[in-house]
Amino acid sequence: MATGLLDSLPAEQRRLLSVARPGADLAAEPMLATLSDRRDFSGEEWLFERKLDGVRVLAVREGGRVSLLSRTGRRLDDTYPEVVDALGGQGCSDFTVDGEMVAFSRGRTDFARLQQRMGLTRRQDIEASGVAVTYYVFDLLRLDGQDTTRLPLRARKSLLRRALAYRTPLRMTPHRNEGGAELLAASCARGWEGLIAKRADGHYQPRRSRDWLKLKCSQGQEFVVGGFTEPAGSRVGLGALLLGHYEHGRLRYAGKVGTGFDRPALLDLRERLDGLRVAASPFDGRVREAGARWARPELVAQVDFTEWTRDGMLRHPRYLGLRNDKAAEEVVRERPSGRADG
Repeated sequence: MATGLLDSLPAEQRRLLSVARPGADLAAEPMLATLSDRRDFSGEEWLFERKLDGVRVLAVREGGRVSLLSRTGRRLDDTYPEVVDALGGQGCSDFTVDGEMVAFSRGRTDFARLQQRMGLTRRQDIEASGVAVTYYVFDLLRLDGQDTTRLPLRARKSLLRRALAYRTPLRMTPHRNEGGAELLAASCARGWEGLIAKRADGHYQPRRSRDWLKLKCSQGQEFVVGGFTEPAGSRVGLGALLLGHYEHGRLRYAGKVGTGFDRPALLDLRERLDGLRVAASPFDGRVREAGARWARPELVAQVDFTEWTRDGMLRHPRYLGLRNDKAAEEVVRERPSGRADG
């Protein structure tokens, strides 16, 4: 049981505790990081975690039941039953934690591999996929009926480390306490996504905050799919996806992506997009793509790319997979300044 862990806190931190809302309510408002190009980290004000290439998942155990929730509140219990089992077997019976669900390929977290699990809900299909997942937890929002979000991050991590037993598929996200610029350089050299820098004394805030900073090794983000082109030659399904992001409430065209697909992905995307077909372009302004087919802007794709051009187009984009943990209307161009759109 975790009982007694909260009693171990210093008196000034115990005064920050309060009776918690239901775990699902706390999980409905996850804290979000801000993209940043900052590199001048010094002292002990920040700690650094590896940026994992997965999907955000919050977990609630309350009243003997475990629930896994996406950042948009979608239930994921049937998609990751091994994680539900691992959390249900804990001695601690009342907690809400924040974390990232990942799958590994060649020692690295791989979003494309994780996507092979994201749509599966039957045990036999999950086992047949051969894709093992790991749930990395990094924050604690509730423990034994108490709201822990006002505690400093270091205190929350200390409680989290002691509250749960970490065995496959459950892990605690490791962190370092110094050397942000050097750690980022080393992470990029290893082919990682980057780092998340977090204020060590910061509270857990139900919004996007500059107390958590995304330090990326390469460009990449989500885009809304607003259409596609027909395949040519021996290609099946489609030629390319037409991508956009929202700017001041309008869907702005950002270019097309035609690489990174395998045959099953092409066929699956075509089937989905055929069900979303519309006659008119959803993009604001003219899109000059010969033979374009339009779709309701509901699908969200994860795309890697080298840079933005001056006119706001993607250079050398590569498709990584669909995301179901972010609503299309939330997709905006990420900027290091922290502004969604400039």
